[in-house]
Amino acid sequence: MHRKRALVVQRTGWGKSAVYFVAARLLRSRKMGPTVIVSPLLALMRNQVGAAQRGGVLAATINSDNFSEWESIRTDIAADRVDVLLISPERLINPRFREEVLPVLAATAGLVVIDEAHCVSDWGHDFRPSYRAIAGLLAQLPDGIPVLATTATANDRAIADVAAQLGVGASGSNDGAIVLRGGLDRPSLHLSVTHLDDHVDRGIWLADRLGDLPSSGIIYALTIAAAGELESALSERGHSVCVYTGRTDADKRVALEADLLANRVKALVATSALGMGFDKPDLGFVIHVGAPASPISYYQQIGRAGRATDRAEVILLPGREDQEIWDYFGSLAFPREEVVRRLLDTLDKKKPHTIKALAEKTELHRRRTEMVLRVLEVDGVVRRVRGGWIDTGARWTYDRERYEGLEDARNAEQQAMIDYQHTDSCRMAFLRRQLDDPDLDDNTECGRCDTCARKRAGNQPIPPAAEFQDVR
Repeated sequence: MHRKRALVVQRTGWGKSAVYFVAARLLRSRKMGPTVIVSPLLALMRNQVGAAQRGGVLAATINSDNFSEWESIRTDIAADRVDVLLISPERLINPRFREEVLPVLAATAGLVVIDEAHCVSDWGHDFRPSYRAIAGLLAQLPDGIPVLATTATANDRAIADVAAQLGVGASGSNDGAIVLRGGLDRPSLHLSVTHLDDHVDRGIWLADRLGDLPSSGIIYALTIAAAGELESALSERGHSVCVYTGRTDADKRVALEADLLANRVKALVATSALGMGFDKPDLGFVIHVGAPASPISYYQQIGRAGRATDRAEVILLPGREDQEIWDYFGSLAFPREEVVRRLLDTLDKKKPHTIKALAEKTELHRRRTEMVLRVLEVDGVVRRVRGGWIDTGARWTYDRERYEGLEDARNAEQQAMIDYQHTDSCRMAFLRRQLDDPDLDDNTECGRCDTCARKRAGNQPIPPAAEFQDVR
């Protein structure tokens, strides 16, 4: 209401979305324009559209899965019949969207929300190059349009980066975004780690215990292949589970999310495609078969559980192969200079090249080609236009210090994830420390995790999470 720019950092399950939906209603009651929410995942958008409509807010989304609805949505926006519009950051770099929709939104928006704002920062655990296009949206806003960014998973360095990007107004001055931080403890979560020799043993362990876990939940795997194998193994043992990955088509994803929400399945075996923003208040457990590469990412994913329950089980089953998987995904995120030069030499200043054509000419994997283009777009070296990508002609220098710093940070996060697996201290406190929780002190312990339980038992072995008994 005071037309400020603010960054809200609060724990998973805190209710950050309620803040901007209430703000949207208040602004609309004052005859202000629609609230524009930049949201990173389709699953998150679907949850938010549903939540908005339940709260009496007219919400719509423009994304890659509803192209047939775009024209009617644009008509509704022009007629001021939309309270909230959700878009992905990729829409902001889509040529047609930039030309036809973005100018109208920038001129009429009552509020701009950047959800999962850690994606803006290079130093965030889930950096999305397309999120940097938000700067272009903010630059087009008239003076006095409030901006709200929200996240649960950003440490001090990422928060400072996001706040700096938010705080720079059209005049170039930095008034300093308001940063509101809260404690990150999740009192309902009971964390544990179980070490097993190989993926076969992990599958057997899980199949033996899945039926004893409360309610329904999510089982995370690191790769699409691993998710499929685990789903097959659990199904063969009679468990009602389904696989959910980035390759699952849009309609099927919607149906699977509905099945989990209604407890028609015991679990979805998922990759990180099911993550940020999926809201099932009574989700009873989150299990990772294989460890994420970052404790911050891990905190975000386990935050799906126990939002409206007294207890939820959070179990990590790390694997020896985890490091190789981390290294593979890391290689996609940080292009080497020779890779980038090869791509730039192929691009033209006038004739657009598709990602497919570039991948074929440079003999790069298509996904790697797209990642390099996204990073170069952040630096202003390439631009997406109708028909593909062009070279902007801007001079480009490989920022070795930047990439080496990011790789060092990535390696440090991986080591922290390994340390988490073997710590004899409180696991929740460990995760909160990685996120620079302002409410954490040196003596903080959750009293719920397996290491805290072991201390209370005089360091005697604690029965594995199969027992699922309250050890408080």
